[in-house]
Amino acid sequence: MANGKNNKAPKMRLNIYWMYALIALVLGSLWFAGDFSVSKEVDNTEFESIVKRGGVNEIVVISNKKMAEAILSDSLAREVFKSQNYEPQKGAKAKLVTKFGSLEKFEEKTEAWQQVGYIQRLSFEEGSDWNAWLWAFGPIVLLVAFWIYFTRRMSGGGGMSGGGIFSVGKSKAMLFDKDNPGGKVTFADVAGLAEAKVEIAEIVDFLRSPEHYTELGGKIPKGALLVGPPGTGKTLLAKAVAGEADVPFFSMSGSDFVEMFVGVGASRVRDLFRQAKEKAPCIVFIDEIDAVGRARGRNANMGGNDERENTLNQLLTEMDGFGSNSGVIILAATNRADILDKALMRAGRFDRQIYVELPELSDRKEIFQVHLRNVKIDGSVDIELLARQTPGFSGADIANVCNEAALIAARRKKQAVQRQDFMDAIDRIIGGLEKKSKVITQEERRSIAYHEAGHATVSWHLQYADPLIKVTIVPRGKALGAAWYMPEERQLEPKQALLDQICSLLAGRVAEQMYLGFTDTGALNDLERATKIAYAMVTYYGMSDRLPNISYYDSSGQAYGFTKPYSESRAQAIDAEVQDIIDGQYRRAEELLNQHTAGHHELAELLLEREVIFTEDAERIFGKRQWLSRTEELLKATDEAEAQSEAEEGEKTEALPTPPPFDKK
Repeated sequence: MANGKNNKAPKMRLNIYWMYALIALVLGSLWFAGDFSVSKEVDNTEFESIVKRGGVNEIVVISNKKMAEAILSDSLAREVFKSQNYEPQKGAKAKLVTKFGSLEKFEEKTEAWQQVGYIQRLSFEEGSDWNAWLWAFGPIVLLVAFWIYFTRRMSGGGGMSGGGIFSVGKSKAMLFDKDNPGGKVTFADVAGLAEAKVEIAEIVDFLRSPEHYTELGGKIPKGALLVGPPGTGKTLLAKAVAGEADVPFFSMSGSDFVEMFVGVGASRVRDLFRQAKEKAPCIVFIDEIDAVGRARGRNANMGGNDERENTLNQLLTEMDGFGSNSGVIILAATNRADILDKALMRAGRFDRQIYVELPELSDRKEIFQVHLRNVKIDGSVDIELLARQTPGFSGADIANVCNEAALIAARRKKQAVQRQDFMDAIDRIIGGLEKKSKVITQEERRSIAYHEAGHATVSWHLQYADPLIKVTIVPRGKALGAAWYMPEERQLEPKQALLDQICSLLAGRVAEQMYLGFTDTGALNDLERATKIAYAMVTYYGMSDRLPNISYYDSSGQAYGFTKPYSESRAQAIDAEVQDIIDGQYRRAEELLNQHTAGHHELAELLLEREVIFTEDAERIFGKRQWLSRTEELLKATDEAEAQSEAEEGEKTEALPTPPPFDKK
């Protein structure tokens, strides 16, 4: 072959629709080839008397069967089949059938009848049993053919792809190895997750050189559970482990084990571990293991047999049973570790839990660098600024930002993606698409502007409030207006930070009441969030003055069920304390707005004029913020540490003794 390619014709694959077409063809041929004439069998005497009446079109003598058929004319057929109310039809024939003894004598008779004129035509032929055989044995042949076809299809044979009911207990795991690499992933492809990489790198070392650990009496861990929010890279990290260790990698979802058939899940677990033992050392990765590993007995099964629990029992047995699974390491991922069965979480099954958290500032910078490799950007794009403006974003969210920015730039017919495209992409992902065509009255615009200006004014003068980025009164998504802040990435939230959040959330409603004289439904989301924070302070964090140091939070999710862990009088006390917190922060927001009324009005009028304002506008009106954000503090501390390190290095260089001059002698 000239091009060196395999031009072999593809194999014909059996399709069930061919079977339907074949059946239709057979039935159609039987319909058109079949004989639907009216016939009557008589003895020789009656046959001869009817023929001698005249009006027989033809006599067909079937010599090998010693039988004759007389085809009657319409007039004679009406007379013979008078009792059946016969009426001639197009294509149908009226036949008279008889049997004879001697063929020679019957031939002499028929020839004489033809000479006299009783019959018009005389013919002789050999009879065939095809039709009779087809009607007798055809249905049986079709049934046997169907049975063979479906048996081969269900067992996965006959060239069919994918098994059927006989292979339903087989594992559906995808295998990635040297023969089927499937896009090899290494730690270099995983941005951020520095701590998780350190923990999981041990597993790679176990698989590369297990003898180094077994010589000292250590045992290779049997499993590791990756726990973290969605989109943080748990699956990608598991693939990187297999790529770094260069071992076979079985990938399967937890939902693949559970089927409607009883015993299928347990059978698939057994088959998965059988394949893994054959490929050992290897990694078995079960994604979303909470689909099969949910705690047993939490939901009573009315049918008497819970297929999911049977599958979990088999999984527990395979992970730590009497059998040996040496060289097989189980990796699993979930974002619902709180609902997993305790037997699955114990040491000896999942020996360690690796927490894959949302990326920090430095991690987000690395993730942006990875996803911007194939994006054409210009000099206006500042990766550090993008990382600072995306707190709380997962790796999947950052990938979405980069893709959305590229799409926005393409729609604007740009040659490269610019900074503004990224800003618009972040705004669209957080708040939704702008709806500038939405009809809003002047009264509604004024209410939205005063509401958003209230948020911006109060948050600017609170220590723990998030720094303001942008405020807009352009409808976006379901919101008629929005304010963008840079949330602080704190590990611990002090009580005052929660109170500041409630105060800034209530500031929009306060501004409406103070300056417009009425309230509307625009504060629904603010009130919902403020109420949740207040209830969390009282019932979870023990930050109430009246009910201190008490927490009704259930981390296991199963202790209380449908009952409250406190009495009715305590519930009334909780409600009263929450109301006091809300009322106190409402009054605090009023005081702040009274102090900065002029600045609020200037900000609101600027919003009505320009529809969008930024940090620079608020800084021009209110002055520079008194408190630095935590991110700014960290950057400042980092700069100071780097400057101090450079100074110390300079001092060490100056303190070194000057080497003596080189003596050529």
